[in-house]
Amino acid sequence: MLLVATLSVERASAQHTLSITGGTGASYARFYPTEVTKWLWGCENFGLSWRFYSPKPRFVGAVGIDLEYMQKGFMYGYTYTSEWVGEEGEEKKEIRHYQFYTRNVNSLVMPFVWQPHIYAARNHLRLFVEAAVVFSYNISSKYSYENDRYPAGKYEWKIPRDNRFGYGLSGGAGFALLFGQVEVGFKAKYDFGYSDILKNRNKYYSNDTDGRENPFWYQPLRSPMDNLTFSMTLGWRFNARGFDEWFTVRPKKERGLDSFNFSSQTGGQSAGNKGSAPNRGGARGGSTRR
Repeated sequence: MLLVATLSVERASAQHTLSITGGTGASYARFYPTEVTKWLWGCENFGLSWRFYSPKPRFVGAVGIDLEYMQKGFMYGYTYTSEWVGEEGEEKKEIRHYQFYTRNVNSLVMPFVWQPHIYAARNHLRLFVEAAVVFSYNISSKYSYENDRYPAGKYEWKIPRDNRFGYGLSGGAGFALLFGQVEVGFKAKYDFGYSDILKNRNKYYSNDTDGRENPFWYQPLRSPMDNLTFSMTLGWRFNARGFDEWFTVRPKKERGLDSFNFSSQTGGQSAGNKGSAPNRGGARGGSTRR
């Protein structure tokens, strides 16, 4: 019994990989009604990643859970100055020069991941795509104004105004190089937020009592945030033997076409005609020409 249990544990552990991840990217907010916004670059991320690889080859791939620290945020054009340009006698066009408010948010993110993959280069290269359901918690935040128009500071969370919990979907792709039990890789993914960072104006309409941390005259009706991240991974596979998929022998497909045996098809006719001489003149009415 002890031997069976030991083998079972070894077989299970052969399918596990634990990795550390780290990288950078950008974040963006999708406000409704539409506002002038820009991508906020330089958002760092790092964390832990666990994967379990199915013994069924090729189709299922891996499932896993990540725990990441991720920086999010947005840049919002809160005010502008106008410049009118155009030739004499023509209608002039307005060009707006915006001043931006920047919000940085520090979050804990937990994606539940499905990761189909294939192996190449004699099992030294793994190519994968992934999809995930993502849950997050916003830990802290800070804000600033372009050109230091107003002092920067810590963003104070208000329960009636702000949402700390978030959810969404993500998708990405990447590759990993396998060196023995070590796995080094790169991946890019896009997190699509469904929850709002701000509660809408139907739930919170006391903006006139807020300080400089809130640049909106009226709360947006929708305010989800998206993230684009690029990460490096360094992982350890918990078995030197390798994944079960490497040793799975796939049966060859049987061909549906039967071979044609010419001798079996013509044997009966040859036996019936044996001993009879062909009548070469019968085709001309049976008469012999003299």
